[in-house]
Amino acid sequence: MNDTVSIGSSPRRIRQNNIVAALQTIYVHRSLSRADLARKLGMNRSSSGEIVAELTEGGFVQESEESGKQRLEHSRAGRPGIMLELVPDAAFFVGIEIGVEHISAVVVDLSAEVRACRKVAFDTPSSTVEEAVAQGIELIVGAMAKRMIDRCKGLGLSTPSHVRPDGFVTLAPIIGWRDVPLKDIARSAFPAAVPIAVENDANAFAIGDSYRHGVAGVTLFLLMETGVGGGIMIDGKLFRGGHGLAGEIGHTLVPGSGGQKLEQLIGREVLIGQYREAVGREDADLQDFLGGVRDRVPAAVNIAETWSRHLAYALLQACRLLDPDRIVLGGSVAPLYPMVAARVAVHMSEGQNIAFPTPEIVVDDDAEFDSAFGAACMLHRRFLSLENEEFGSEDSAPVQSALS
Repeated sequence: MNDTVSIGSSPRRIRQNNIVAALQTIYVHRSLSRADLARKLGMNRSSSGEIVAELTEGGFVQESEESGKQRLEHSRAGRPGIMLELVPDAAFFVGIEIGVEHISAVVVDLSAEVRACRKVAFDTPSSTVEEAVAQGIELIVGAMAKRMIDRCKGLGLSTPSHVRPDGFVTLAPIIGWRDVPLKDIARSAFPAAVPIAVENDANAFAIGDSYRHGVAGVTLFLLMETGVGGGIMIDGKLFRGGHGLAGEIGHTLVPGSGGQKLEQLIGREVLIGQYREAVGREDADLQDFLGGVRDRVPAAVNIAETWSRHLAYALLQACRLLDPDRIVLGGSVAPLYPMVAARVAVHMSEGQNIAFPTPEIVVDDDAEFDSAFGAACMLHRRFLSLENEEFGSEDSAPVQSALS
């Protein structure tokens, strides 16, 4: 997110640009003095002060005194510097991930900090779209106080699907959806009139991780659940490809597998099924399998070794095509990687005659909620942009109070 935005021509546009630029700048830096904010905005103290006064009156920005060294750095004649920061409770954003066998949801505040998160098992392929959406909304609304719902400024949904820019799901084979007006369904079910966005689950994961870490360069994201989705970020921007399908590595056919796709070899349900058969336990779940690998149970280790080989093949092909600086793994299967990272590295090395640079491979900080968090971040980003109509009202109208 840039510190400044371009200046439009009309007074209304100029005002909107200045408000958005101020909010973006304070968000990025977390805390700024009035003088520093004016400098970063390229404005004089008087003009910047008017914007700050409007945002303060609206309840989006507040003053805070910082202690210690940072306070002294911004002081004048020994007086503590008065710092500006966002008011976290001024706005909230909801993110819901509708997966194959689960629904997860989060709420983030204006500082993009997670304030609530919930997850529940849910058989999406056996349910209607309306039932899945209603379950996700009920799940997270139940964790929100009334004031959070009243100040909700956006709802994001992520699904393992092909999504048009207008929020229409054209195809989601793994959950059995086709031609679904998901955005409209969510709008009818959500208890507040807010902007709504829909995104592919792996792309949402990529957005969320990049929102946290802001890493430059080329990053490949793999979301490993029942299916395997991929997202690509280039210098902080999502790369969608010519038809919005870039990164769909899970659909890659794996040689020698009898025509199986990658997600049929390394997905969650595959691992659980293989482990149940190997140990003779129909009630074994993913955590049992991960525990078996951790405890070096032979059956679990053998399955993990095969998984390592298939993952290495996929990553090797992706590295040849994208040459990423970094690969981030997310989803419920991602915790397996640290236990077999050395084996993945060996298989990747064996799969190439010429040594190419090896990217950093890491597991996302919060693999369970990464996609839902990214869905919420899409609306947080929209709020701090020129798309936010709340900051584009009549020229003379002040920013509407967020705390009313």
